[in-house]
Amino acid sequence: MAESVKVLPEDIQQLIDVYEWDMRTREGVQRFRELKAKSLPTVALDGDLMYESQIPMQEELAEEIRLRYHQKNMDGNHAS
Repeated sequence: MAESVKVLPEDIQQLIDVYEWDMRTREGVQRFRELKAKSLPTVALDGDLMYESQIPMQEELAEEIRLRYHQKNMDGNHAS
């Protein structure tokens, strides 16, 4: 799964911070539980469990990242 994120286009990679947790560590297991994930691979965006037991197509993942990025920035611009 981490490999599919690493090969996203550069413009998408500039929009995201990637965190990868190792399920062999206490921290990884804790994060897995926090997300309420049930199986691997799992991808969360902004703390929301998005893909579980599947690796999304690169275009689908990139589009979801773009959408979330624009929503966050639009919402932030309207707050006064």
